[in-house]
Amino acid sequence: MAKAAAGNELKVTVRSATGKGASRRARRDGKIPAVLYGHGTDPQHLELPGHDFAAVLRHAGTNAVLTLDIEGKEQLALTKSLDIHPIRRSIQHADLLVVRRGEKVTVEVTVVVEGDPVPGALVTQEANAIEIEAEALSIPEQLTVSVEGAEEGTQINAGQVELPRGVNLVSDPETLVVNVVTAPTAEDLEGEVAQEEAETAEAEEAGAPEEIE
Repeated sequence: MAKAAAGNELKVTVRSATGKGASRRARRDGKIPAVLYGHGTDPQHLELPGHDFAAVLRHAGTNAVLTLDIEGKEQLALTKSLDIHPIRRSIQHADLLVVRRGEKVTVEVTVVVEGDPVPGALVTQEANAIEIEAEALSIPEQLTVSVEGAEEGTQINAGQVELPRGVNLVSDPETLVVNVVTAPTAEDLEGEVAQEEAETAEAEEAGAPEEIE
């Protein structure tokens, strides 16, 4: 289940200034600009402790319920979205959603495939996550699908993924999550390479300028 309270406490500050300049200054000071909203309340512009926030996400995942200490007032929140720097991969900004104990929320949860199919079969994962509805403090960290002994032709849809008690599926139940196919042989792979090379040669020949006599 999603980890809440213990280990997920963050002491945050209310931002007195907003805008790109203020956000850059916050990041230089090791803070992460954030906006907290939900339940009809006015959005709050906050600064999160960068190191601590990143540690919570690494340890408990992005669906972890955060316990925010906002100037002495406790508020539970979920990470709604993150803005990640394309090169440094550091968190640039966070959107947080106000949640309450007992409240049901809709989130995406990672699907993990475990086990080995029969010899000669290959497992392809078509969906890495599915959308579910659960109480904010009872969000599963991940969902597990077993392919132990699965034969070629086996397909597992979202509706077949086992969910914990109290968790409901939001994704289309027919969404394909796992597909078990026949593993390609060495001859198949060689044939694909030869076909790709032939197609490339044809494309290059078709695109070559005509010689002028």
